[in-house]
Amino acid sequence: MTSRTSRYKDDPPSTDDNAPPDVAATSVEKLFEAKPVPPWTKQITVRAILVSAVLSFAFTFIVMKLNLTTGIIPSLNVSAGLLGFFFVKTWTKVLSQSGFLKTPFTRQENTVIQTCVVAASGIAFSG
Repeated sequence: MTSRTSRYKDDPPSTDDNAPPDVAATSVEKLFEAKPVPPWTKQITVRAILVSAVLSFAFTFIVMKLNLTTGIIPSLNVSAGLLGFFFVKTWTKVLSQSGFLKTPFTRQENTVIQTCVVAASGIAFSG
């Protein structure tokens, strides 16, 4: 292994690019590689649709409020996806700590929620 100097004095020296990856650097996709993809009935669930409807209503309200007050509507695609993820993550944590949520949202349910939220804010943006 060769050691290269870093750009900043506090940075640890980097190692050879061909070194085996450690556990922390393992890809998330590699962790889920062996798990089968659930059928569509398990991906599009009632709770995912309800959560996406609530978040979609909130983002549509935000876009329409911005349009009516300022007349300027920023594209909220990225922010809608990020805020949707943040709200779902926070809501899941609160419900699991209170004992109401037995199973967390799956990756597929999170994708359905974020897709619906971004689509609803996009419709409100263009409409």
